[in-house]
Amino acid sequence: MSKITATDRSVLFQMRDQMILFEPYGPDTIRVRATRNGTFSDESWTLLPPLPSGEVTAFTDGQTASLTVGSLKMELWMIWNQPHYRFLRDGKEILHSREEGDQTMKYVHTGGDNYRVRAMFEAKEGEHFYGLGQEQQPCLDRKGTATDIIHYNTKSTLPGVYSSLGYYFLWNNPSPGRVDLGRNHTLWQSDSAYQVDYILAAAATPAFAMRRYAELTGFSPEMPPWAAGFWQCKLRYESQDDLLDVARKYHQMGVPVDAIVIDYFHWTEQGNWEFEPSLWPDPKAMCDELYSMNIRPVVSIWPTINPASKNWGPMNDENMLVRTENGQYGTFDFYGQQTFIDPTNPRTREYVWEQVKKNYYDYGIRTFWLDEAEPEVHPQQFGHLRFHIGNGAQMAMLYPYYYCKTFYDGLKSVGETEIVSLTRAAYPGSQKFGAIVWNGDIPSTWQALRESVVSGLSMGMCGIPWWNSDIGGFFFGDIESDFFRELIVRWFQFGLFCPVMRLHGSRNRTKNQVDRHPGVKERSGGDNEIWSFGERNTPILADLIHLRQRMKPYVLRCAKASSQTGEPIMRPMFFDFPEDDICYTLDDQYMFGPDILFAPILESGVTERQVYLPKSRWVSARDKTVLEGGRTVTCHAELHEFIAFVREGAEVAEIF
Repeated sequence: MSKITATDRSVLFQMRDQMILFEPYGPDTIRVRATRNGTFSDESWTLLPPLPSGEVTAFTDGQTASLTVGSLKMELWMIWNQPHYRFLRDGKEILHSREEGDQTMKYVHTGGDNYRVRAMFEAKEGEHFYGLGQEQQPCLDRKGTATDIIHYNTKSTLPGVYSSLGYYFLWNNPSPGRVDLGRNHTLWQSDSAYQVDYILAAAATPAFAMRRYAELTGFSPEMPPWAAGFWQCKLRYESQDDLLDVARKYHQMGVPVDAIVIDYFHWTEQGNWEFEPSLWPDPKAMCDELYSMNIRPVVSIWPTINPASKNWGPMNDENMLVRTENGQYGTFDFYGQQTFIDPTNPRTREYVWEQVKKNYYDYGIRTFWLDEAEPEVHPQQFGHLRFHIGNGAQMAMLYPYYYCKTFYDGLKSVGETEIVSLTRAAYPGSQKFGAIVWNGDIPSTWQALRESVVSGLSMGMCGIPWWNSDIGGFFFGDIESDFFRELIVRWFQFGLFCPVMRLHGSRNRTKNQVDRHPGVKERSGGDNEIWSFGERNTPILADLIHLRQRMKPYVLRCAKASSQTGEPIMRPMFFDFPEDDICYTLDDQYMFGPDILFAPILESGVTERQVYLPKSRWVSARDKTVLEGGRTVTCHAELHEFIAFVREGAEVAEIF
């Protein structure tokens, strides 16, 4: 027999082998937990404490029940001894549970108090889903798709979606798993968890949804002015002199560079967070010179470590490293077997920051690139990993959250207030630590450029307002080829209209490239500065960087709005035009803040494309022509041109 009880603020359903609890979790928001265990876990993972929910009404007559939280209502009833429930926003159904099979399908035992758990809902015709983080795939609208909930290089899953029916769904389980947003059902699954746990927030518009998301997981801080400019990076500057030569040349050209990155293997050993003194002999003098040119030094940090590191002994002995459940320490083969630091351990975070402060911060470095942030383990079997907070099968998705927290807390402890970290993976809540996420080591192809547009927009709908890709892609860029020289310009134009504009990549080495430091452990790739891609391209790219400098006040205003409202900077067209059905179908043009519409060229040899202008009056950034919206127009852009429109009357129009 089943049992339904209600307090003044919750509804509890109980039957053999299952309990379901419905509770308010902020305005217009309900948290649902379901378990086969005898009690519920109160672990909230990365959720913030809920805001006051306002008026809440709970009811049961013993056979049915309801819970109303503002505009969101849950209704529960029984059919054939199975619980059914649905959610309504302002009286209209938005989500309805679905039963397939028996109770054993919902809870498959994986060990201890953990089960493979799942929540299933009816599929709704015409519904669109947006979010789920970033991966190399072409679908902005995730309806009809399936994805693994997992992190790896180029894939960072944030398990939440915005629905066009007017709600945000956040799966609150940091276990790897799966989500199917199919035509037959919607399925959320964790491969090993104590309980089903999810949040449903009703929202009349996408803007309300993203505010609710930020209230649940945290708002981003305000972006520092320098971070809104141009970042120079390559794989990799092998020495202090190499890096300063590039910085000086940009400075002499009058091309503003706001940040320059010292990439990996500048260190003495993986797990020694310090400069190799033979190649980086005077880091403080280097930083002082960079700051004199208004260039911010950024240092790459890897969380890898092995027994050759001076930090291995204390970290290994005190369980500050990710351990394995069976076998030796090795989880990543890169110049020998490596393991990873365990940032879920507070002592690890303190210890690593102590090394970073002594060997980087005290020289003047205030910003860090957190690479390998997933972490990149092989094989990708997270149940083999033992973290301070438990087995990876239940919480591996949390790694990038705590990795970023390590540096946020460390910088904050020494009085820094403008904190950003460039990171290759994220989890809900990472944004409150100043995470700038990028989409990993993607190839230098037109397909990767197009999929990067989708990644950036999807991350924006997952509460990550600061996002970027490697301009030009990471792998296989031939800087002497016409193919790549066209691609780099179009990608630069895309980078101009990204929250962060950063040039990076492992370019193919040219025949005439000289090894400046023979015998160095990890050689540099090919050149990757704006003068590296042909004489024709150099002034085009320089002009784009100068334009980005003029755009900085606008970018910073957009970032400030994100810190206050949770709205993304780079956002799908429907975000600003939620009443326009066409905008839900557009995946290759987007709004950059509230006033700029950007339509990138995403194919080789193309100089024309169709652009949909929603109802408004739009000013062409290229020739100042004013166009009425509510229609599709054909636009032309030679290689040195891009297609963008500004709302008539917007102040930002003056910079073009």
